[in-house]
Amino acid sequence: MNIAVFCASSRPTVPTFFHVAEQLGIDIAQRGHTLVYGGSNLGLMGAVSTAALQAGGSVTAVIPTLFSEEVIASQVVTQLVRVSSMAERKEYIIAHSDAFIALPGGIGTLDEITEVMVANQLQHLGKPMILLNVDGFYDPFLAQLHLIQDRGLLRTDCGLRIASTVDSCWSALEKEGEWMKEA
Repeated sequence: MNIAVFCASSRPTVPTFFHVAEQLGIDIAQRGHTLVYGGSNLGLMGAVSTAALQAGGSVTAVIPTLFSEEVIASQVVTQLVRVSSMAERKEYIIAHSDAFIALPGGIGTLDEITEVMVANQLQHLGKPMILLNVDGFYDPFLAQLHLIQDRGLLRTDCGLRIASTVDSCWSALEKEGEWMKEA
């Protein structure tokens, strides 16, 4: 299975985030899946991809050509896919992945999460989107989603599932039709 991981390429101030990113990378590799991600070797992206590779896994990096050739060449991965823009990167990752897991991240990560949710809600995708809610990172986002749903502005068929640990990600992937409930 190709599993996309959405997360920060910047260095967070919370050490737990790195530990969980590394654990997820190892788990993806040990379970025989391929990691598909945004291509950076920095921050949480670097942690998850390095851990997956060190555990013998397959890693596909999707990186826009807007980055320098030096940055692109510095990526140590199994497969490097070059695309022309950030939008094309997101489109490629979504099209070539069977499931999505979001670690903590910034606005780019939120954009990727919501893109998958919208595609699911429009019935264009039908793939699970797991929020790995490390130390409650996504609690405010989930509260906003609950408010949107309570106001009748969000249907429950957007594929969103919640996990608080790497182990529970795999349970969340298997729960068909679960909506905003922790695995």
